[in-house]
Amino acid sequence: MTTNKLFALLLTGGALITGNAFAAAGAAVEQTFSTAEMRPSLTINKSPLKQYFSGGEVRLDPVYPASDAKTHSGAYVTFEPGARTNWHTHPAGQHIIVISGVGYTQTWQGERRTIKAGDVVWCPIGVKHWHGATEQHAMTHLVITGVDDQGKNVEWLEPVTDKQYTGK
Repeated sequence: MTTNKLFALLLTGGALITGNAFAAAGAAVEQTFSTAEMRPSLTINKSPLKQYFSGGEVRLDPVYPASDAKTHSGAYVTFEPGARTNWHTHPAGQHIIVISGVGYTQTWQGERRTIKAGDVVWCPIGVKHWHGATEQHAMTHLVITGVDDQGKNVEWLEPVTDKQYTGK
């Protein structure tokens, strides 16, 4: 298999589809672009979303929204030391790709796990979990979050207690 065919296979999630197949199926042939200036950062602690986070400053940098053509959205989320999400679930799952720093994640029935740059976490549909930075280190991750048929991507739940966060 050539490098181009392998790359196309990876991009299409395992189905080798050529440009002609996309055109025949009625899909857009042109790429779309979104400049960084079109997607301003959001300081969570100064927004209505602050009720779903605790422990410190959190910044969200949107990468792309869900749309008619995409069943998921992407964003970088930066947690300052001590910052974390509330417990929550995703009705269509979520990938967490740690870009920099050190953080934690935990499922409701599981142990707190340390995550660091280069780690990838898959959170299956409906699994109650939280994630955030450690006490001493900031952490940035790219989240790719699925969207269900009703357009929902998260169900926010109760805050993570200090005992849950510290694991003590």
